[in-house]
This record gives sequence, C-alpha cells and structure tokens, in this order.
Amino acid sequence: MSFTQGLRQQADGIFQAIFEHPFVKGIANGNLQKEQLIHYVKQDHEYLTAYMRIYGIAISKCSSRDEIEMFNQQISFILNSEVGPHHNFCTAAGVTYDEMQGYALAPGAHHYIRHMLTVAHEGSLAEIMAVLLPCPWTYLEIGEKLMKEVQPTESHPFYEWIHFYATRTTTTAKFCEWLDKWAETTTELEREKMTEHYLLSCQLEYMFWDMAYNVQDWPVPMKTEVYAL
Repeated sequence: MSFTQGLRQQADGIFQAIFEHPFVKGIANGNLQKEQLIHYVKQDHEYLTAYMRIYGIAISKCSSRDEIEMFNQQISFILNSEVGPHHNFCTAAGVTYDEMQGYALAPGAHHYIRHMLTVAHEGSLAEIMAVLLPCPWTYLEIGEKLMKEVQPTESHPFYEWIHFYATRTTTTAKFCEWLDKWAETTTELEREKMTEHYLLSCQLEYMFWDMAYNVQDWPVPMKTEVYAL
C-alpha cells in the first residue's frame, strides 16, 4: 500500500460523511436553496484565491522545474477552468459570478484557509502537498459518485458541476504521485505531520459543505469601520 493509499484508508469515514452530507445530496437531486448556492460560491471564490497563493508559496520551496511547472499549471487551472462550476451554481441561483466576489470569510472557510496557510509557511513541500490534497481528491470522488449514481443529463441543474469534477482525475493522480515519492525519502516524523495535515483538511472539507448548507456566519454581527487618523 502506498502512502497516499494509506491516507485515503484512514480518511474513509470522513469521505463517506461528505458523500452523505445534505449539500452534496442536494447537488445530486438538484434541490438546493438559492442562499446555500450563493454562500458556497462566495466562500469558495475566496478559498480558491487563497489556494492559489499557497501554490505560490509551494513554488518558492520547489527544487526542480518539474515541481514548479506542476504548481504553475494548477494556478492556471483555477484561474481559467474552475470558474466553470461556480458559474453553474450562479446560473441555478439566478445571480452573476461577479456579484459573488469580495466577501468576508465565514468561520468554516476562515479556519480552513488559516490551516493551509500555516502549513504552507511553516512546513515542507511534502507537507504542503498533503494539506492541499483533500480538496481535489474529495471533489473527484464526489463527482465520480454522482455521475455514476445520478447519471445526469444536460437538463440536470448541476450537470456541469458534476461532469466537471467527475473528470478531474489528473490533478489527484499527480498530487498522489508526488506525495508518494516524497514520503519514501522523508522521515517518520514528517510523514506523521503529512498525515495530520491531510486528515485535518479532510475534516475541514466536510465543514466547508456544512458551512455552505447552513449559510454559516459569525455568531456576533460586526460592522468593520476604518477611522481616519
């Protein structure tokens, strides 16, 4: 069993919980509220912006051009391709994508981003890969599962979203390949850290869905004001 296969086995309970989450079930049956879709897109836009910044930090720690190219390709993918699923949700919610940008982070997204940024700044390149891996891996398996079980046609309101993520095998496979290679040459302590980062990111993937479904906000509303000096 490879290192990443072992990670997936340890996280199986979290994966199964994600598959059964009511937001994911709502994607399957095409039944999500406008407010839930809007909240998801607002938060995911900010999350993916942070994700690209973490790719940039990873590039600064690369030791070869092949490693740099891998992360560079992923930045381009988010900028030019991953907006597609957002547009699908926006269409279903009756809003434009431009309206969904520039919003403050909800607690769940804030926690997830800070977790990844901490690992990116303090950890090794292998640790960064471990903390990033659950995002593409969980979405791939969600897409594959929904494509198989729902078999959506183009009339399904979330056909584009499901089809997009069901075919995103390359990123996950590439990340696993690199992480397995690094795991073979690193220390036991670093593998323990990689495992910890991966599992926490899996938990935070679940919490992200929960945040969107419940339209999560901070418990005490607060208006931010900047006072002139």
